[in-house]
Amino acid sequence: MQKIVLLMILLGLMSFDEPKLKKREVSDGITMLVPVDWREMDGLDFSERFPSVRAPLAAYSDPNREMALSVNISATQWPDEDVEIARDFFKSSIYNTFDRVEMIDQGVYEANKHKFVFFEFESTVKGDKSVLGQEGSIMNYSYIQYMIGGDRALVFSFHCPRRLRQEWQEAAGKIMKGVKVKSKPKAES
Repeated sequence: MQKIVLLMILLGLMSFDEPKLKKREVSDGITMLVPVDWREMDGLDFSERFPSVRAPLAAYSDPNREMALSVNISATQWPDEDVEIARDFFKSSIYNTFDRVEMIDQGVYEANKHKFVFFEFESTVKGDKSVLGQEGSIMNYSYIQYMIGGDRALVFSFHCPRRLRQEWQEAAGKIMKGVKVKSKPKAES
């Protein structure tokens, strides 16, 4: 019996097709890997799902609108040498945004002369029992990375429901490690 269960698990893992990713220019001088069947979100779609003062440079969603990938410029200014302080600030911001955070991985790395701070985590936002349709908690898997430079930080984020983490975790890592920025983002006037 144990052999049959093990065989079924192995067959299930082997049958999962890794998401196909395609290199796209998401903004001037910024390229990254995006799942081939994902569509670009329009402004209304993004504002409904991610209320923010700043419109993203680019945002994509899967056909079912369950997952999202976005690129934005942080309003927070960070000189290049303050990467460790920025990392602590961004981490604190993540913990303050969600009701519960389980950090999977985090760190700082350099690629193509740019410094990146990344956080991979599962989060929970508690529901509101007094609001119809919002009673249940929202549980997500997220991979967020920040590129520090040019007095700004570019923010790259991938979010999906926690139940899809096993299917998308490896792809999320490839997407983030595949980010290419030709020049540092310029501070807005």
